[in-house]
Amino acid sequence: MKILITGGKGMLGRTLQKEFSDCEIVVADLPEADITDPDSFDSFLAAAAPDAVIHCAAMTAVDKCESEKDLAFKLNAFGSGNVASACFRHKVRLIAISTDYVFEGDLDRPYHEFDRPSGGRTVYGQSKFAGEELIRRHCPDHVICRISWLYGAGGPSFVHAMMKLADGSREELKVVSDQIGNPTSAPAVARALRPILFRRSLTGTFHLTCEGEATWYDFAKEIFLLAGKSQKVVPCTTQEFPRPAPRPANSRLEKRMLRLAGLPPMPHWKDALKEFLSEEKFS
Repeated sequence: MKILITGGKGMLGRTLQKEFSDCEIVVADLPEADITDPDSFDSFLAAAAPDAVIHCAAMTAVDKCESEKDLAFKLNAFGSGNVASACFRHKVRLIAISTDYVFEGDLDRPYHEFDRPSGGRTVYGQSKFAGEELIRRHCPDHVICRISWLYGAGGPSFVHAMMKLADGSREELKVVSDQIGNPTSAPAVARALRPILFRRSLTGTFHLTCEGEATWYDFAKEIFLLAGKSQKVVPCTTQEFPRPAPRPANSRLEKRMLRLAGLPPMPHWKDALKEFLSEEKFS
């Protein structure tokens, strides 16, 4: 199978290249490919002639999206629409990566794939939801995969930030304890994408976060425990660390579609984190 990966130089894109090394990979990233230029991307896709596209390219800097709204929508919405349209024209299967931020984040249970998203409270979430809608409209042969709290080889990620901060220069670290989600490794996502990609009859929306739940405080404590770090961690509230973009209090995603489709479950987040830390090198 020949796979074109948009945003292939990013953290998830690099992991996907490794996971699908048995396939022919085409990396579509700047400057070679620009999803915001519909004619240019259409030509790039036509020349590559892949069997499938995994669409990872996005503006994921959540706070930057608040101050650069047009750029966020240009990349996350308009760009995704261009990718979807090109895939439809050239009869290419599309797997698109999305986010928990499409939800409000105030539900008292994990969100499943049949809950209706609104775009949430951030420009990032709204632009990604707009991208989802354009994908649904322009390319019927698609799967949208939502992820959250992602970390992977080389970062940037929460795991890398915590390991950098635990350099012995800080007596304690304050970490938010009133936001809850599913810490998720890029390798776990990449492995889950394999059966989805090769089962061509599948369409729709899938949640691909690891099982189990944690707060950022819980996540940080587990990182230091597994890494053998003696760093002290102190819980704090979201209000103590105000950000331009409001963070969802609840980022938990239920993997209902994986169960309904009879696909393998996601690993528990603690197991995925242990595997990742055993392999990742931190400077």
